[in-house]
Amino acid sequence: MRVNEPNDEFSFLSDQALAAGITGAPPHGERVSLQLADGRTLSALRYMPPGGESPSPAVTLLHGAGLNAHTWDTTIVALGLPVLAIDLPGHGDSSWRGDATYVAATLWPDVAAAIDAWTDGPQLLVGHSLGGLTAAALAAERSDLVHELMIVDITPGVSLQGGPSELSAFFAGPTDWASRDELVDRAISFGFGGDSRAKVERGVYFNSRIRDDGRVEWKHHFAHLAAAMVAASATTADQTAPSPPTASSLGETGWTDLAAVTAPISLLRGQHGYISEANLAEFVARVPGASIVSMPSGHNPQEEIPRELADQMRKRISAG
Repeated sequence: MRVNEPNDEFSFLSDQALAAGITGAPPHGERVSLQLADGRTLSALRYMPPGGESPSPAVTLLHGAGLNAHTWDTTIVALGLPVLAIDLPGHGDSSWRGDATYVAATLWPDVAAAIDAWTDGPQLLVGHSLGGLTAAALAAERSDLVHELMIVDITPGVSLQGGPSELSAFFAGPTDWASRDELVDRAISFGFGGDSRAKVERGVYFNSRIRDDGRVEWKHHFAHLAAAMVAASATTADQTAPSPPTASSLGETGWTDLAAVTAPISLLRGQHGYISEANLAEFVARVPGASIVSMPSGHNPQEEIPRELADQMRKRISAG
């Protein structure tokens, strides 16, 4: 197998910093887990700047659908502050939900439990895509946990299934493989990762696991749900396939959450991301007090322009 499989999941940080032009020692990372009331486990990554003591996180990060907490790694290295990055339920090392319902209303209570357990003060809460909708719901319900809300490339008017058709086809394919390297080759064949195989390998490493039978499978539940829907659509006999897992997280519920948020709100929009001009106009009309920042990236600025995104976070921490 050519895919690097280190014992330490944080061993990539130095190479990621170097590739992004970030100097200095990387932060110390540790994985933490929380047993939830219903028996599920919520997993997260806690990062501390190198040297000195280990202060409580000042920033909590929520990733998008199909990703995991490691999507923020390079941004965290650039930020240089104590950070908590959470694996949303159904993603990374967090448990899958038995009801396969991954919407803001079901996700935010778990995130609130994590912030209660692993921080000791209100956070700059940053949410990307599905994580942004979840962050808005949490800020609406638990204002004591959030001193500012930053939403990255999503509004309640944007369809989370509105990305490239190649992405849908990629995740709707097989869900297990003979090796991680097969999965890397497939990702590259779909045009993911640009000219950097190493970046694709990291993404595959963090988003997959090796089963007891030696086969490699996706960690996140969404790929398995997508494959089940494709299989069900091929036969009319199977009426049990789940509905799209994010569809009901959009629409008026998200706007209601944003209207109830009392903390300052920032919307960071990728110039080549998911937010159209019409989406942006609706957001400005419905959330008139929000700060709008346009960034030279696609939907994933945390991976495309991590230093610029870190600068935006640092400004808000300094102002707070």
